[in-house]
Amino acid sequence: MAAPSQVLAPRSTARFRPPRFGLGGSHLGDQDADPGDGTADETAVATVDAAYQAGIRFFDTSPAYGDSERRLGTALQRRPRGEFLVSTKVVGADPEDSIRASSERLGLAVDLVFAQDDAAYPVLDRLRRDGVIKALGAVSDDWRELDRLVRDVELDCVLLTAQYELLDQSARPLLDRCLARGVSAVVSGVLTPQVLQVETIQARRLSAVCERYGVSLPQAALAFPSRHSAVTSVLIAASSPAEIRADAALVRQPVPEQLWKDPEFLRLLSWE
Repeated sequence: MAAPSQVLAPRSTARFRPPRFGLGGSHLGDQDADPGDGTADETAVATVDAAYQAGIRFFDTSPAYGDSERRLGTALQRRPRGEFLVSTKVVGADPEDSIRASSERLGLAVDLVFAQDDAAYPVLDRLRRDGVIKALGAVSDDWRELDRLVRDVELDCVLLTAQYELLDQSARPLLDRCLARGVSAVVSGVLTPQVLQVETIQARRLSAVCERYGVSLPQAALAFPSRHSAVTSVLIAASSPAEIRADAALVRQPVPEQLWKDPEFLRLLSWE
């Protein structure tokens, strides 16, 4: 059975290529538990283990995600370090201190670092050249801000947390620029409430077309971003082993090429 990280396509000409499917760690740090209760830790570690067993080799986290870094590190320290990629975010005024603190919480070296503050990029570029980190990225939910950074900064990767999914392809100009500049694009936030609950007219009509091809709307939503050649990776947030196993199962299921060419489907994608 193919791992999820191997089935999203097509490839781009990006210089740096994260695996095709990743676990977003935003939910790993916010498990509810009483003080001293190890349940939240156990659930988070089990979620990472389930993702790894499903073939996922890309794990994204942040100091802003509560205990996410510590819990992710607990799960990954048992795995061969060369098999997976870890990314995190810069927080605070000192990027070098932020990365050092993240590595200590993870118990692992960080491969890819995303930043939002322009002032962080010269420091991160030096750390990249010194081999402290492997790659430098920018993160935003505003595609125009990322587009500016791709133009002005020597980035390896961008993480777009909104604006490129089945019901909103606003960020296509950014992806076109990424493709032209050899910058990898990682997309998250594709399983929106509208997709999962099929709660808008557009979503319901798209779902009806998908069903004619034996495809669910979430399955199409997970596959859609990588139809653009700049998109190397799709991140999925999960808060339980069952959730990430279900998402990984969707990624394994092929989407018929005919769906992407269906005239009604294409009209609905661009429907205002």
